[in-house]
Amino acid sequence: MTSFLPSVAEQLLKDIQRTYSEKAQIPDDLLLALSFVFGSCTLPALDLVDRRSVTCFSSPSGRKVFQVLGGSGRPYFCYVSCHFCCCPAFSFSVLRRDESLVCKHILAAYLCQAMGLCQQEQVSDQQMTLILSGRTEADT
Repeated sequence: MTSFLPSVAEQLLKDIQRTYSEKAQIPDDLLLALSFVFGSCTLPALDLVDRRSVTCFSSPSGRKVFQVLGGSGRPYFCYVSCHFCCCPAFSFSVLRRDESLVCKHILAAYLCQAMGLCQQEQVSDQQMTLILSGRTEADT
C-alpha cells in the first residue's frame, strides 16, 4: 500500500484487502489486529468507511487525493502517497506527539482502498490543482 507505514501495518492492510475480497467482511481477528496496530482511531475510521465518507479524486495526469468527510461533515483531504492529512488530529497526534501512526481520516482512506469501497470521482488537471492548493473555483 505505502512505504510510510511500518511493515506490520502494511501487511495487515494487505490481509484485510485479501480477506475482504474473498468474504466481503473483515473477520474479528483482523479487526482486533487493526485496533492493536492503529489504536483509538480504528473505530472512528471504520465508522467513516461504513458511512461511505471517502472519495478518491483522480486526474488525467495520475494524481490522486482522498477527501474524507469527518463526523461533523467537514471535508479533510488526505494524501496517502505521502501519508498526510490536513486535520488537526494528524498535526497533533501524529506529527507533534508521535502518539499515532495515522489519524482516522487516513486510516479510513487506507481501509476504503483495501476494501474497494472508495467513491471514485474523475476531475480535470485544473480542478486537481485547485484541490491540491486548497482553493476552490470560486477563489479564481
